[in-house]
Amino acid sequence: MSQAQNATTAADKTADIDADKTVADGTRATIALDTPIVRGEQRIDEIVLRKPSAGELRGVNLADVLQMQTDALIKLIPRLSQPSLTEHEARQMDPADLVQCGSDIAGFLLSKRARGETA
Repeated sequence: MSQAQNATTAADKTADIDADKTVADGTRATIALDTPIVRGEQRIDEIVLRKPSAGELRGVNLADVLQMQTDALIKLIPRLSQPSLTEHEARQMDPADLVQCGSDIAGFLLSKRARGETA
């Protein structure tokens, strides 16, 4: 293996470890999209969702979020995603990607105790 390949492999492993940390700490979740979002020349293959603050949940019924209601998720994804998606892009998401986002967003609303973690 060349030095360039070794460097790339090491960078990939570091990125994987960082992604695991973001999910493990309960404040971020990295989602590899089944169907990339195309924005002009840009292709978005992955988004990071962050745990919302109470203010970012304004205007959204929490029960709808926990039940992964489409309208609630489409309202929240643009507020929580990096890169920031538009509401139109959220509406155009692959259903499998929407469900993955919904699952992670709903998980953010659970207490550590409910997730089986110690405080």
